[in-house]
Amino acid sequence: MIRKVTNSEKHGNDHISILFPGNAIDHSDTGIGSIGRIDQASILGGTTIKMHPHINDEILSYFRIGHVMHTDSEQNSEVISRKKLMLMKAGKLFYHQEHMLDQLEGLQIFIRPQTKDYNPEVIFYDLENENSLNTWRFLASNNAKTKIQFTSETEIYDIQIDNNEIYKIPVSELKNTTSILYVFQGSIIVNNEFSLIKGECIIFDENQISFNTNSTAELVLFVTNKNQVCFKDGMFSGNQKI
Repeated sequence: MIRKVTNSEKHGNDHISILFPGNAIDHSDTGIGSIGRIDQASILGGTTIKMHPHINDEILSYFRIGHVMHTDSEQNSEVISRKKLMLMKAGKLFYHQEHMLDQLEGLQIFIRPQTKDYNPEVIFYDLENENSLNTWRFLASNNAKTKIQFTSETEIYDIQIDNNEIYKIPVSELKNTTSILYVFQGSIIVNNEFSLIKGECIIFDENQISFNTNSTAELVLFVTNKNQVCFKDGMFSGNQKI
């Protein structure tokens, strides 16, 4: 199975474009496995998103343009940017606020936890490099191979490409995988058959995928065990039944 998802199939508004990946393949669940929802945000500097709750969501902030002042109910206060990732493991109840210090563009990735109602935790991680040029970078998983760790069987990678070489998908240790290859910036050609532009993606099972670009592109890869047991009633990551 290879399913292209265009920007016209997404939800949201001028500031936030929302991908419910499950809607592209099975309308009984808006998510796929542990991947609940992916938001691509473009928000003006000076904007404040006031304190608001999350319950039983694991939210990875992947911001590529701009700086955001984050404060939360766990007494954290940090500036998040393209060099600092943040994972909010909301558990039974968690509040946070975001103030855009300048123009923001990035992803908020809502992952389903393995179980519900654990104590909240926030993880910050300083990346060694802003970009991973022409090679896949392993950002997050459910084990000690990454500093950012989910409770569910989920992997996230990123790459920036700037040449016309042919690239392939990294090999995952997860079983029963479904993956999402998401174009954050630029455009790519997939399997020499069709193109993806900014904000679009493909959803695929254990297929052979290759891609290239004629210009530049920034890509994010999401991998999940689609058959795993995880909690599907989180406030944002859960099945929204839309």
